[in-house]
Amino acid sequence: MVPLGTQIPTFSLPDAHGEQWSPREDSAGTLVIFMCNHCPFVVHVANTLVGTHALCKSNCIEMVGINSNDVATYPDDAPDNMIKTAKQYGWDFPYLFDATQEVAKSFQATCTPDVFLFNAAGKLYYRGQFDDSRPNSDVSTGKDIIDALLALSSGMPSPPNQKPAIGCNIKWK
Repeated sequence: MVPLGTQIPTFSLPDAHGEQWSPREDSAGTLVIFMCNHCPFVVHVANTLVGTHALCKSNCIEMVGINSNDVATYPDDAPDNMIKTAKQYGWDFPYLFDATQEVAKSFQATCTPDVFLFNAAGKLYYRGQFDDSRPNSDVSTGKDIIDALLALSSGMPSPPNQKPAIGCNIKWK
């Protein structure tokens, strides 16, 4: 796993509508989730992402989803389907497309969902799993990331027990 304290990579990506997005320097933090449309692990947490985004907004933390999958091999993850997926689940956070996969590589992201939370200084505060639930087992609560968001917002140290993300591998070119 990427070491805590690692600086957030500099990046700018378009959303599925072509609007560019970059992290702001005036936020209390940035939550980056590598995700896609078709992965059962992302589908499992899809509804929980709405509440996670609301918690981020209430604490001035930016939240963004990034799809880095190869859409030539996995057309379900193409930008037009990203728009449909976001609408289906009620996501109103930026959902970006990493066509070159360079941003995923710069984060050392490996799967979907892969979660990275940075503090206001852009230092990695949390990385790993969304929660302990898995598709076809438990309902997703987002406990791990919500606990990390609350700790960051309260000025607490990084959670000590950070588990690696589990999901579908990013579909590399």
